[in-house]
Amino acid sequence: MANLKEIRNRIKSVKSIQQVTSAMKMVAGAKMRKAQERMEQARPYAYRIRDVIQDLLPDVDRSVLKLLEVRPVKRVGIVVVTSDRGLAGSFNTNIIKHAHQEIESVGAENTDLICIGKKGADHFKRRDFNVIETHVEFWNELDFNHAMKIGNGIISHFLNGKVDEIRVIFNEFKNVATQLIIVDKLLPLTFDAGSSRPQNRIYEPSKESIVKSLVPRHLNVQVWRYLLESFASEQAARMVAMENATDNAIEMTKSLQLEYNKARQNAITTEMLEIVSGAEALKQ
Repeated sequence: MANLKEIRNRIKSVKSIQQVTSAMKMVAGAKMRKAQERMEQARPYAYRIRDVIQDLLPDVDRSVLKLLEVRPVKRVGIVVVTSDRGLAGSFNTNIIKHAHQEIESVGAENTDLICIGKKGADHFKRRDFNVIETHVEFWNELDFNHAMKIGNGIISHFLNGKVDEIRVIFNEFKNVATQLIIVDKLLPLTFDAGSSRPQNRIYEPSKESIVKSLVPRHLNVQVWRYLLESFASEQAARMVAMENATDNAIEMTKSLQLEYNKARQNAITTEMLEIVSGAEALKQ
């Protein structure tokens, strides 16, 4: 059994960690609420612009815009959205694991990686994957300009013919306790042939002109949604992880306090026995 000083030091350390995790939980909660609000504001526009383009694509000649070009898939670009920092439970681990599955499905030699977030970038660079672009240390100042910059890099990589398909792997925010890993095909744009389409609509100036205008905007808006979803999911995962860590610290403190009381009682009992034994020896 550890002595009293060691147990006191351990209790002090655990309480210090508990204060840190509790503070991190509060900070993550505040960030999550702001991120969730921005995400919920962006979702309707992102979904609506996607639906409009999906309605128009079947009636438009894909040759009018190079972004609509569908090529045989020989090389794939995979965008992996992680965070810059850890202490968020399995948030980054699950994304990276899913990214490995996507890479294996097409072969590492046929994959270009665009890593958003330091955790993903460091992981794949250490393992010598073909990381062509990284974006890190921007989450705290996240705005639409970051989405445009990242989106332009993705679009140019597709337009230059370096890849034939772009897939994005990110966490979609459902609620505080649930984040879903989504693999979304960003390029080339396709449509669901089985979905019902609106009839008797008149488009001005023309369907081709609308598609040419909306498609680049749609891609940037989708990237913006990926970033917002991922950031809100990261803060939710961190808040839950820090709450669990705080609860564990409280339980550990109780356990150590019980151990301390037992050790203290044992020490007192030992001292009393020594005093009694010494008194008996003096009488004799």
